[in-house]
Amino acid sequence: MRLQYIAIEGVIGAGKTSLARKLADHFGGRELLEKQDENPFLKDFYRSPQQFAFPCQLFFLLSRYRQQQEVAQRELFHDLLVADYIFAKDRIFASITLEDRELLLYDRIASMLERDIPKPDLLLYLQSSTERLMANIRKRNRDYERGIGEDYLRELNEAYNQFFFNYTDSPLLIINSTEIDFVNKEEDFEELVRQAMKPISGTEYYSPMRK
Repeated sequence: MRLQYIAIEGVIGAGKTSLARKLADHFGGRELLEKQDENPFLKDFYRSPQQFAFPCQLFFLLSRYRQQQEVAQRELFHDLLVADYIFAKDRIFASITLEDRELLLYDRIASMLERDIPKPDLLLYLQSSTERLMANIRKRNRDYERGIGEDYLRELNEAYNQFFFNYTDSPLLIINSTEIDFVNKEEDFEELVRQAMKPISGTEYYSPMRK
């Protein structure tokens, strides 16, 4: 089957956007990138999660929904589309950050929106250790991410693993990216591409070991 829509997932700092851009460039495709910088509540959320969790989450939900309408029209174009997120992952954050009443309202809204969301032809999940993720976050030194604590990141990492180990909506390749550098080492990127382009049915794993 010819791939038209590849999505990449992973915890904050996993390299989703970098890989999406490299894959789109490699295949002459188009990018669909999450617009985190446009969320006016994000910086406040990392400073005071309990106070700003709901507006931050709701903004992301609606923003991602608007973007996904472009994916729904994919029959209008023939280039490969590479996204650095899937709509379904929004609930991972919601389940961690929202209180029960907020989560109930969030679920009602999300369940109405997700009916129109297409599934990717292939999903790549970049699995990594919390230590590697934290190192990547500190290295890129984004202002609104400076409030991310290691405990929160570890909880998020565990929630991502649980979610994607039970994911069945699309063919899924789980990539252990802790020991590779697909951004700066071309051989790592090329091997990742080879693994991703193999026929995948259900869930498969790619766990390279650095020599």
